[in-house]
Amino acid sequence: MNGASENKVPWICAKCQKELVEEKVKVRYLDGNFEVELLKCPQCNHVFISEDLALGKMLEVEKGLEDK
Repeated sequence: MNGASENKVPWICAKCQKELVEEKVKVRYLDGNFEVELLKCPQCNHVFISEDLALGKMLEVEKGLEDK
């Protein structure tokens, strides 16, 4: 194992207390459907979207779609 993954603290679902796993999830916005890898609870299926992702890449995509 490399040192970076050993220092990684897992995200835990507040509802189920299960460790989130990275999984492909379907995201829908306006008329577009997208598949992206996000952290998801294996029990309740709630998806975690970090603030960085929401205010960064997702905001860029949202503005691009709205301009079309």
